[in-house]
Amino acid sequence: MALTINTNISSLIAQRSLTSATNQLNQALERMSTGYKINSSKDDAAGYSIAEQWTTQISSLDVAADNAAIGSDLLTTAEQSYSLLSDHLQRIRDLTEQAANGTYASASLKAIQAEIYARLDEINRVAANSEFNGIKLMSYIENGNPAGTGMTSNGINLQVGLYSDANSVINLSVDLFRSATISGLFSLTSETTVINRDGRGDPKEDIFSLQDILDGAGAETITNLKTEDQLRQFAAACAGLYYEGDDVYHMLSDEGLDYGASAMLGFIDNAIDIISDRVTRIGAAQNRIESAMSALDVQSQNLTSSLSTLKDADVAEESSSYIQAQILQQASATLLSTANQTPSIALNLI
Repeated sequence: MALTINTNISSLIAQRSLTSATNQLNQALERMSTGYKINSSKDDAAGYSIAEQWTTQISSLDVAADNAAIGSDLLTTAEQSYSLLSDHLQRIRDLTEQAANGTYASASLKAIQAEIYARLDEINRVAANSEFNGIKLMSYIENGNPAGTGMTSNGINLQVGLYSDANSVINLSVDLFRSATISGLFSLTSETTVINRDGRGDPKEDIFSLQDILDGAGAETITNLKTEDQLRQFAAACAGLYYEGDDVYHMLSDEGLDYGASAMLGFIDNAIDIISDRVTRIGAAQNRIESAMSALDVQSQNLTSSLSTLKDADVAEESSSYIQAQILQQASATLLSTANQTPSIALNLI
């Protein structure tokens, strides 16, 4: 190589090596300080794109898991409210069966009626106030859903997946959230078979609708079982009483009717079955939600592991690269200093 003054090739080589070592040192420092080996798209263009997609999916999976957990909390709230209603209905049934025994006078039956009325009123209150985050859980009425319940005929959709397809949604049927008031639980058109005895002591079957029983117990027309008088009429029928109004009661047996408190047992059993069915379906839905949460956890864990492999820096490897780059930088700086003195040798030849 020629000895020149204007161009110092040795210095240029040392400068390039120094720049390369410095860049390698800075890269190792960045990776160790951030913990990532991909900090920008220039580090790995394809890897950067994949990492961004996985990061988005992991974040969405976390939100989906939260959605599922909140949905489970909603169902737990509904289930516990239904448990309260079931307890009240069971007590009402016990009192009705007690009233069906022919050993009680009107004063005792009126006391039974008073407790039944109080429990009916409490069922209506609990059902009207059961809600979760503003959504009424026991108030849906077909073709007459009151405004502000937060419920549609499609029920509630829980977004427990990443996408907009049906596989990413768990639907909670509106049947779980239908009206659980006395009006909602007892159908006035339902019929039950009541076994009576005719004048010769032979059993016979009479079929009564709930409307028939309530009408016979003193009501003129009952359509929704919402008013205080209507609830008192219902309670009176359960206690084997005829409600005249203004807190005046008579025994149904004095009215010449073929049925008494026992005729109400079938309707009460039907209401208890309705609640039992809803709670059973709630339990099935909670099992689905728990399964979805487990699947989300597995998916999130595997994606996080893959993202770590793709993006996270190996500190041991980067520290080794850092030491290597540091040594090369120091060596290049020393050699650059020496190379910069090379043109001065030409002075010795002049």
